[in-house]
Formats: sequence, C-alpha cells, structure tokens
Amino acid sequence: MADVAGIIRRIRNEIGDFESPFVDTYLGGDELASYDLSETGVTEVSAKVTTVAPAATVDLVADTDYVLDTHEGRIVLINPAYSPLHHGQTLIVRGTAQGVFGDIDLQTYIGDAVRQHAYGRSLTTRVRDEHGFIRYEHEPITLENLPPVEEPLVAYLAAINCLWTLATDAATDIDISTAEGTFVPRTQRYRQLMQHIGDATTGLQGRYNTLAQQLNVGLARIEMFTLRRVSRTTNRLVPVFKEREYDDASLPQRLLPPIDGEEYADESGLPSPTYPGLWG
Repeated sequence: MADVAGIIRRIRNEIGDFESPFVDTYLGGDELASYDLSETGVTEVSAKVTTVAPAATVDLVADTDYVLDTHEGRIVLINPAYSPLHHGQTLIVRGTAQGVFGDIDLQTYIGDAVRQHAYGRSLTTRVRDEHGFIRYEHEPITLENLPPVEEPLVAYLAAINCLWTLATDAATDIDISTAEGTFVPRTQRYRQLMQHIGDATTGLQGRYNTLAQQLNVGLARIEMFTLRRVSRTTNRLVPVFKEREYDDASLPQRLLPPIDGEEYADESGLPSPTYPGLWG
C-alpha cells in the first residue's frame, strides 16, 4: 500500500506548504472571550489558563471550556470561569498550522490524482482456481496497490492540481498603480504560478509527463486498441472479445467499445423499411 503520509509530505515539499508550530499568549481584561490566533488552518491545539493569585495552571478541554474554529484560527472560551478572560488570567494556546492546504484537502487531491494517473489500468495475476483451471484476475490500480515507482508521479500530479487551485485564487488579483507612482504588480503571482505549472514540456507538468512517458503510465500512455469490423451482409458490428492467454480457462469476456456518430442520428421518427426496395 502506498504511503499516504509520505505522498502528503512530498506534495508539501513541491508546493512549499509546510506545517508550522505557534504559541499565542493573551492577557485577561474582563472584556474578551474570543481571540484570533496568529495562524489559520490550525491543528493539534492545546490551551491552558494560568492565574497569578493563587498561582495555578488549568488545562482547558475542547468543547467544554472552549470552541476552536480551525479554519479561521479563532478560539472562543465558553466556560463561565474564563469567559470573558478575567484580570490576572493568561490564556496560552499552542498548536500547529497546517498551511494553505490541510491533510484532508491533500487526500482529496491525491484521490483525484490516482484516478487520473491509473485510469483504465489494472494488475493481472495468474492463479489456479479450486477446479484446477488457470484463470487471470484483473484488479484495478488504486492507492492500495499502486507500484512504489509511481508514487512520486501521483505526488507531482496532485501538486499540479494544488497549484491550479492557487492560480485560480490569484487570477482575480489586479495590478495596483497610484498617482504617487507606486506600482504593485499583483498579477505577477498568477504568472509565476502558471510558469511553475508549465505545459507539456516545461514546469511541473512537463516533469510529470517526462517520467510518465518513460514508464508508459498516465492518461497519455501508449495503448493498443482493436478496430471493430462491420459485417458486409448485415451491416452490424462484429462482436469483439477480450484477448486471453492460451491457458486461460475463463469464459470469454465481451467488449463494448464506444461508438461515435450519435449526433448524426435520425430524429424524424419515420420508420425504416423492413425489406429493401420498399421506399415509399
């Protein structure tokens, strides 16, 4: 099974989105019960209140003494003993900021990357069934059976999708120019993100494409297809069956390749003649 935590670390290294610890201290003044933390997207938070007279330290319990908004980075005291924070009390909050993308967000990007990277592929295993016949089992490639050599490619593809999200956010920025001659090129962030994403041969996308082509994996891999033949007597497609090894004793598997040309379908509703030559 692929190391999801390792893929997440690799993605954070690629996009520079690292976790960072923080410590915030707030002095009580009998006024506030809600405090904005110095970081947003926080995890692993621990809070405690210290008093001077008498000297004591009380560890706060989540959802009993306080409520935490992890996305906005805000702690709200709900225990009447500390809400609002009184004079002589000090609130100390320790935690870790997970960066722009949380682990749950990155897991979503990883799932999308695996589905795109392993689309249409499966692992084939040769087994002997309970009757002694040789059969072949086909298991679709997922994150559980992804080959280790392809884990960096999944991380690159997930990082590309993360950068596209950042580029979408930066696309609404505009350059600022003032009468005093100050110029702030805010659109430069968008241009740098797009340059880092790159195209088929440059940037992170080109890096992924080069490695994917060498391993012949991904959506742009080389595939071999079977052309479908149309019977000259019935004008019907000849059935196509999946190729099998010579010792495969399983039943034939019918293939149904897609048929283009639906936009040319006759929508008049007029029935076709049953026998040729009866054109009315």
